[in-house]
Amino acid sequence: MDIEERKILKAAITAVGGYTPKTILSNKKLEEMVDTTDEWIKTRTGIKERRILDDPHKATSYLAIKAANDLIFKNNIDTSTIDLVILATVTPDIHVAATAAYVASSIGAVNAFAYDLNAACSGFLYGMSVAAAYIKSRRYKKILLIGADKMSSIVDYSDRTTCIIFGDGGGAVLFEPNYEGLGWEDEYFRSNGTDRMSLGIKAGGSLYPTSEETLNKGWHNIYQDGKAVFKYAVSEMSNVAEQIMKRNKLNEESLDYLVPHQANKRIIDATMKRLNLSPNKVLMNIECYGNTTAATLPLLLKDYESKIKKGDKLVFAAFGGGFTWGAAHLTWSY
Repeated sequence: MDIEERKILKAAITAVGGYTPKTILSNKKLEEMVDTTDEWIKTRTGIKERRILDDPHKATSYLAIKAANDLIFKNNIDTSTIDLVILATVTPDIHVAATAAYVASSIGAVNAFAYDLNAACSGFLYGMSVAAAYIKSRRYKKILLIGADKMSSIVDYSDRTTCIIFGDGGGAVLFEPNYEGLGWEDEYFRSNGTDRMSLGIKAGGSLYPTSEETLNKGWHNIYQDGKAVFKYAVSEMSNVAEQIMKRNKLNEESLDYLVPHQANKRIIDATMKRLNLSPNKVLMNIECYGNTTAATLPLLLKDYESKIKKGDKLVFAAFGGGFTWGAAHLTWSY
């Protein structure tokens, strides 16, 4: 066993990137499309605008490729050295064929294998766990994890319970080995499938295959029972974040940043209050992008990259359809 193999290895994030489309869908614009108001949306969700990929010929892969290339070009990454590409998404380009494989080929990751991961809004967080485990196995040294969703492709813009929430975007991080004691520290993930119909897309799978009936009923658009989801998310996202902080002896003083999924500002505020954190320790960009599903966490890292310093203690938390939820602790490596 050589010296490197004897050292304690952790999986660290070494680079970040992101992309959001140029087209802005503001609350004022939504007032013209559906029965809602700018004030109602801001009060209930904290969202002022969201970005939309309005080109019908461009799909989630476009967002993922743009986010990946942002990371690659900023950090001068040789894409032939990437071992694995994981794409967290609920809006793959097409069914069956993994969008991640197309993304990997498009960015020149010719030596990587690739696959999609679906855990709804928890997808990127779950993907971080997977990437960290692959790195710690010592089999792979560079893993590109992307979270991207074209939510506008599954939103019914006559449904005010969903169309005000979601936006389009993509974000990416690179995981690599670290021997300085920095990187992935701990995780606590949960799921409960008994209420799966409270948030999701009913048709298009093997339970309700596409038919004239499913199309007429609008079952191919995302649906949510807002009250049920909100209640569950407030409780469980706070619970897991609190558990991670207790297990790792973190408090308001020792934690540098909470990195929460951007679903609803009220959910984030409730988690912040439960953890007794000051607002300056909670990363947020929901007012600009809305809920970009698997892209929210990496977009936070991109937007706040210059603020996060080497050695900072971060806690990630997310809640998504399924239900899936969890929290994780990571020490920043650069």
